[in-house]
Amino acid sequence: MDRCRFSYPVRLMSRCLHVSPSGYYAWKKHRPSRRAVANATLLERIRELHETSDGTFGAPRMWEELTFEEIPCSPNRVARLMRQAGLQGIPIRRRRGGRRKKSRPPGIEDLLMRDFNADRKNHKWVIDITEIPTDEGKLYVAAVQDLCTKKVPGWSMSSRQTRDLALQAVLMALLQCEEGDEVILHSDQGSQFTSGDYQRLLKRHHVTCSMGSVGTCADNAAAESFFALLKRDRIHRRRYATRAEARRDVFDYIERFHNPRMQRRLIRQARKEAGLTQPSTESG
Repeated sequence: MDRCRFSYPVRLMSRCLHVSPSGYYAWKKHRPSRRAVANATLLERIRELHETSDGTFGAPRMWEELTFEEIPCSPNRVARLMRQAGLQGIPIRRRRGGRRKKSRPPGIEDLLMRDFNADRKNHKWVIDITEIPTDEGKLYVAAVQDLCTKKVPGWSMSSRQTRDLALQAVLMALLQCEEGDEVILHSDQGSQFTSGDYQRLLKRHHVTCSMGSVGTCADNAAAESFFALLKRDRIHRRRYATRAEARRDVFDYIERFHNPRMQRRLIRQARKEAGLTQPSTESG
């Protein structure tokens, strides 16, 4: 009726559609409810975050990001708004299979025991290596993640999966340590981490080595989780012609997306704990 009101009389259309003219005029004066306005505002921020994440954030990660921004909402509300707007993230690719279990090398224990929580930075680190396919061949990436800040303080990339790959990542992370930090560096039992050079580097810098069991990915789930996000958000969505192209994209993800995002979370959390922001009392 509203679309055709300049072509036909409102009363005529009302009779044809079996509705009252007063109902039409009441609808014209109707304003959006507070809930509708709040949903529109929330959806606008969701679109911004979705675009910032390069379309990788699904409802759970979107709700987590909104929570850190102290925007009142519930997981179901975020999922509903994203579904109605046609926004979705990138699903995780599941892998099956595993390796045969062996005993842990002598003198090294699993100090984390799958406890990936840390109350201070530079205390619990995890390290792992993954591979990225390119048309030029594989690019191997080693990354060290701090379990407190969730940032990646050290990383390295190479066309060969050698012990130097792990050494460079650890050295880069150690540059950000302060004197007196008691670091536990946890890994799997890959040959890069059991090598003599790697073990001597950790001892020289007073870093305690920790290792999980062979063939049990859950023992190093935190490092696996970071690489799963990297592959879901970037690697699986692109085809790299050269290793240099893959290097640039991995650098961009770590230094321009992941680490800054984790830093913003730390700042928000610190401000909240210091009472500099008022927690919202509205329900999501």
